[in-house]
Amino acid sequence: MSDESKSGERRPQRTGVRRLLPTWRMVLGGVLLFLLLVSGALVAGYLLVNIPEPNKAAAAQSNVYLYSDGTQIAKDGKVNRENISLAQVPKTAQHAVLAAEDRDFYNESAVDPKAMARAAWNMIRGEGKQSGSTITQQYVKNYYLSQERTVTRKAKEFFIAVKLDREVSKNDILRGYLNTSYFGRNAYGIQAAAQAYYGKKSEDLTTAEGAYLAALVNSPSAYDVSAHPENRKKVIARWNYVLDGMVKQGWLEKSERAGMKFPEPRTAKAPTGLSGQRGYLVEAVRNHLISQDIVDEQRLASGGFRITTTIDPDKQDAMESAVKDQLMSKLSDDREADRYVRVGGTSIDPETGKVVAMYGGIDYTKQYVNNATRRDYQAASTFKPFVYTSAIQNGSRTQYGQKIGPYTIYDGTSKRRVISDGRPTEWAPQNEGDVDHGKVSVTEAMDKSVNSVFAQMGVDVGPQKVKDTVVQLGIPAETPELDKAQSSIALGTATPSTLDLAQAYATLANHGERGRYSLVEKVSRGGEEIKLPGRDTQQAVPREAADATTAMLRSVVRSGTGTEAQTAGRPAAGKTGTAEDDQAAWFAGYTPDLATVIAVMGQDPETGAHKSLYGAAGQPKISGGHYPARIWGQYTAAALKGSPVKKFDLETSDGSPSLEPSTPETTPSASDEQSPPPASSSPPATGGTDSGGADNRGPDSGGTDSGGPTDGGTSTGGTDHGGTDTGGTETGGTTGGDNGGTGDSDSGGTDTSGGITEGGDTAGPEGGTGTPSDDSTGETSGQPPWEGSSRW
Repeated sequence: MSDESKSGERRPQRTGVRRLLPTWRMVLGGVLLFLLLVSGALVAGYLLVNIPEPNKAAAAQSNVYLYSDGTQIAKDGKVNRENISLAQVPKTAQHAVLAAEDRDFYNESAVDPKAMARAAWNMIRGEGKQSGSTITQQYVKNYYLSQERTVTRKAKEFFIAVKLDREVSKNDILRGYLNTSYFGRNAYGIQAAAQAYYGKKSEDLTTAEGAYLAALVNSPSAYDVSAHPENRKKVIARWNYVLDGMVKQGWLEKSERAGMKFPEPRTAKAPTGLSGQRGYLVEAVRNHLISQDIVDEQRLASGGFRITTTIDPDKQDAMESAVKDQLMSKLSDDREADRYVRVGGTSIDPETGKVVAMYGGIDYTKQYVNNATRRDYQAASTFKPFVYTSAIQNGSRTQYGQKIGPYTIYDGTSKRRVISDGRPTEWAPQNEGDVDHGKVSVTEAMDKSVNSVFAQMGVDVGPQKVKDTVVQLGIPAETPELDKAQSSIALGTATPSTLDLAQAYATLANHGERGRYSLVEKVSRGGEEIKLPGRDTQQAVPREAADATTAMLRSVVRSGTGTEAQTAGRPAAGKTGTAEDDQAAWFAGYTPDLATVIAVMGQDPETGAHKSLYGAAGQPKISGGHYPARIWGQYTAAALKGSPVKKFDLETSDGSPSLEPSTPETTPSASDEQSPPPASSSPPATGGTDSGGADNRGPDSGGTDSGGPTDGGTSTGGTDHGGTDTGGTETGGTTGGDNGGTGDSDSGGTDTSGGITEGGDTAGPEGGTGTPSDDSTGETSGQPPWEGSSRW
């Protein structure tokens, strides 16, 4: 009898697309087979992977750091570790670590399958550092395995953790974890950490101190407030997270928690082998390897790496000599302000992105904080070029419809209220010395660093667009105060490091093309060579925007606040900046083949607080065009000595001069500083005669309105003799103002020689730089209400 007869009905046949789909029996069979294979693999893994002997590499090796030519910079110290019993660790410190890393440690299994699967998948996709999951897994990684981020190591970690959890008590695992975790400052284990950060045994740690050490485990290098004061807010937030977790778990009373203050760790002491610049370089390279996910922090701390850096020993020596010759040799123990002086600097090859020199401070063993990489001082007017770059990049226009270019006229009146959407705002930044510059071209405003102009331009362009350009050029988006896309971004209220700023200026030097900067050439460990990230170059901003900015910054060095940089003896572009209350002074500049940023900062050696530099080195003030520009000039001349002189190859469409002078700048002689520079090649101003200049000066001798372009008369570059400026009396010079935030200034006194005054960025007389036409293309629509009047 047929099947059809037995069943009494015929089974329907699958037709069409349905024939291609698996049946429910096939799906069920596949799922069961998969589960069988997975179960078999887990059983096999559990049986085959044994708990190994503890790894010994961590205590046996040091890392070796080399200059780019292969000569040795330094070796880092040996591993600092002292194993202790769990009873020697206060319960509050134990609970703090659990609150920070694994709050369910005593109640959960040894592994977290979801976290393991996620970490493995992300590592397969090459997405960098992944979590160590549970404390048991982290302990296995620290004590039994290496710090390699591979699927194989992760699989071993899984099985060893499961076995360990069955054979060893939770308390023993926690003790092992506390003794093997890395806390920074070369300290392995909580006993070494207690000594390194608080100078005491672990058993004497307070609850607050234990919570800080627990917070460190997450990111030791970043959360050391002594080495990275700029991360203080993040550190305290992490510390609060730990304490709040203890309260939530019932390990800490709310009343005790409420009265706690952050326990300041003691200042770190660097190993003597890292004295001088060596420690700063090692720290910078180490942080670079970690932040770029090249080597995991704990694996790097375990030692055995041979690291060839990009630092050129000759250029490094040149930077150290320039800082010493131009500033440090002028300091005295008899002046209180001289105790506050700190210097940082970074130099980058624009074409390759390699950091070739870095100055972190007088000595790593005496000043632990790396001034080259710290992010806690306002960049001030070094941000003004970025506003102009963004204006050109976005084709921005003024509030009255004029396209922004080098000859666009702005109101340079001090304390002028910034206009937004046709209405005055409450923001009215003051120019240096409260000087009114009147009608001024963008070029002249950049030369003199006129705050009122760039505050308005920042609003014209749009703060968010300015921020986008800043990040595109190379300033990290996470830079403190940069996250606030406010109008004040135009005056440099953000606090990038000299390394960050050098990256951005290197992008300008490289015609707007930006690639990943690097501090390392090669990293190896035994027979393993670590893969380094590629350069990944991209056109960050249009070339015409970058080149237009370069053309304008050439004028700053030729005849603006940055004339001291001419000592480099090469074609150069740059910008000065001085932070509020004279707490920091900057010079950021570049030649076609080298971008360098120098910063002089004020810091109390005892408290770490920012301090004003008034009176330092015997000068009324320290400003960007003085010591920073002088250091920059000497360093650049020495660093490029013997190499061909390169000229800027500029492509501009905004009307900026794109041709180099027939000969590059040379170091000015004393006689050169007493005489006016030649008139610029900018178009002549047209219109009526400006008698007295837009800044209320007296009659000019040697030309009409020698201070810069006006809306009338021809600029000829003559010298202003005896004219009275609203900010003081000038005898042959044009004072440049600069204000970062609310008090940033680049001019330090009355110019009586036509050159640079001691203590300020007072530029010598300059020729006229432009026409008062609406923009470089001659557009005249939307005529502003001040047109034809002597005052905006």
